[in-house]
Amino acid sequence: MAEADRAFRSAPVLRSQFMTTPDCYACSKEAEFDDLSPRECVVYDQHWRVAHAFNTVVPGWLVLLPRRHVAAVHDLTNAEASALEVWQVKLSRALRSMTGCAKTYVVQFAEAEGFAHVHFHIVPRMADLQPEHRGPGVFELLRRPEQERVTADQADQIAHSLRAQLHGHPNAQ
Repeated sequence: MAEADRAFRSAPVLRSQFMTTPDCYACSKEAEFDDLSPRECVVYDQHWRVAHAFNTVVPGWLVLLPRRHVAAVHDLTNAEASALEVWQVKLSRALRSMTGCAKTYVVQFAEAEGFAHVHFHIVPRMADLQPEHRGPGVFELLRRPEQERVTADQADQIAHSLRAQLHGHPNAQ
């Protein structure tokens, strides 16, 4: 792990507060928290972790994940729900500033096999996005050929830029 990433995660984290579930992608990443790449841990607080989506052609497509296993929005604690509101707006503003997007989509389904852990997609919707990719059609941009996708290095660079944008977020680390 790079020195900057070690410094970024220098705040103590109490592992006992995080419940994880086997066979859950988000929980498997949380279990590896100390070794996550910048793209898997853009920023975080005690309730939420932000990752850059994988398999996307959209730079800045973020995923906001609770730090404990939660299968439905109604199971969020009041503290998690309060922090969620703030994160969605802060991330949308940071993406607008960084990408110049016309708006952001905030979407939550958590239905795919291995991905039932609640997570929110926060997607920068550019002004020139083709009509067939607007709204729910944006998920087609997760199914593009590998050569068109954001690379791991690009996602790490985006993560570093977003950290700089979000350094003033309350409780963000």
